[in-house]
Amino acid sequence: MARANPPWLVVIDPQRIFADPASPWCAHDFEAIVGPIGRLAEHFGERVLVTRWLPGSEHRGAWADYFDRWSFADRPDGDPCFDLVDAALGWSAAPTLDLTTFGKWGPALSAITGAHPRLVLSGVATDCCVISTALAAADAGAWVEVASDACAGSTPGHHQAAMTVMGLYAPQIRLRSVDEILADRTPA
Repeated sequence: MARANPPWLVVIDPQRIFADPASPWCAHDFEAIVGPIGRLAEHFGERVLVTRWLPGSEHRGAWADYFDRWSFADRPDGDPCFDLVDAALGWSAAPTLDLTTFGKWGPALSAITGAHPRLVLSGVATDCCVISTALAAADAGAWVEVASDACAGSTPGHHQAAMTVMGLYAPQIRLRSVDEILADRTPA
């Protein structure tokens, strides 16, 4: 992995809707990744970005079918279910990057990180927003590391399936543990 630029930690969608066990979208093991993400955030300092998925108000194309299927989530963007979990409130001094897409890689994120950054991805769900972000970023020329023990999927099996698929994209995407990632860094 190129070492010229320090990496950015991107914490994908640590929101109540994905943490609440009563939510149909609760990410299995969400609570188990809060500590590892906190460890990463501490070491990345000001190079931490936290994202939020929001439904938006216009559902065009396939998104109309999506919200027909998942109507419980078709709420105003300001609904408390889209708030960050309490632990995530201290992970980044920057405002959240709020997007209506699964994948977070695009003009808004690249405007902050640069066109070909080094990214460390964590968050939820491994089998949706994390994999969508990783593949798009790698395709655009970013170096991507996925913190394997700082991501949670919709189920343990889906998490593992997404990790297996992302592992096929080496060397653009590397799967590493939090300990492995932190071993390469000094505190920010």
